[in-house]
Amino acid sequence: MLTTRRAFLSCPVVLAAGMAAAVAAAPFRFALTPVFLDNDAAVLSALRAALAHGLTSDVELVQRRTYQEITGALLDGSVDAAWTCGYPFLEHRNALTILGAPVWRGKPRYQSYLIVADDDPATGLSDLAGGIHAFSDPDSNSGFLVTASDLAGIGQTPDTYFSRTIFTYGHRNVVRAVAGGLARSGSVDGYVWETLAEAEPDLTARTRVIARSEWLGFPPFVARGDRLSEAGVAACRATLLALGRNAPGREALRLLRLDGVTPAGPALYDGIARRMSAIRVLR
Repeated sequence: MLTTRRAFLSCPVVLAAGMAAAVAAAPFRFALTPVFLDNDAAVLSALRAALAHGLTSDVELVQRRTYQEITGALLDGSVDAAWTCGYPFLEHRNALTILGAPVWRGKPRYQSYLIVADDDPATGLSDLAGGIHAFSDPDSNSGFLVTASDLAGIGQTPDTYFSRTIFTYGHRNVVRAVAGGLARSGSVDGYVWETLAEAEPDLTARTRVIARSEWLGFPPFVARGDRLSEAGVAACRATLLALGRNAPGREALRLLRLDGVTPAGPALYDGIARRMSAIRVLR
C-alpha cells in the first residue's frame, strides 16, 4: 500500500518531467514556400543542415503552397520562423520582424523581371495588352506586385489589361509557362531567373527579359516580433547571420547562390511599400 501510494504521489513528477522533455525535444519549425525554392531537394537538405548546425533542437522545414499560408502559420504560432517575401512582411509589419536579409551578388536586393518567349517581338509592358500573363503568387513582390503597380500607374489592373492571368505558385513555373507558350508573358523573381540561367540554361534560353524593376529588398527571413526573446528564435537569427562562417552554412549558400545573410530593417523594403501604396490608390 505504501509502495502504491508513493508511486501515485510520484506520478505528477514523472509526468512533469516527461512533458518538459517533450517540450525540449520539439523541433524548430522553419517555413518555406515552393513559390521561391520550388522544392529543390538538395537545397532543402542543405538549408536544414545549416540551420540545425546553430540550433540546439532538430529543425523541421515546413512547406506551404502560398505566401498567405506561410504568413498565417507565422501569425498563429504553428511555425517559428520563415523565409517569405517583402510584400507579405510589410502587410504584417506590426506583427513580424526581420531576422536577416539574404545577400545576392553583393547586396540584399533583387529585381523583378518581365519575360516573354525568346521570339516574341515585345519590348515592354505596353506591348503585352490583351495577352495571357503568368504570375507566381498574389502576395509575391516580384511575381505580382511590381507588374500590378506598374499597371496601376496607367490606370489599369491585371484583370483589365491582360486577357487572362494565371498563378503558377512557383517562379520556375512562370518561366516554364512562358517558355512553353502557356502564357505570352510573365512576372518573375530576377534572382530565380538568373539562377535558372545557370542551372537550367535550356529553359531560360526560351525566354527573354524585356524589363527589369528597380532594385528592391530581397525576400527576408522573418519571425513574429513578440517571439524574438525566445531561445529558438534568437538562435535561428544568429545562425542565419553566421551562415558564411561554417561549413554547413557555406554549402547552403553555395547551392542557393547567395553571398550570405545580413541584418536588415523595414527601410530596406521602402521600395516595395511605395508599390503597395500605388495599388491602394488605384483601389
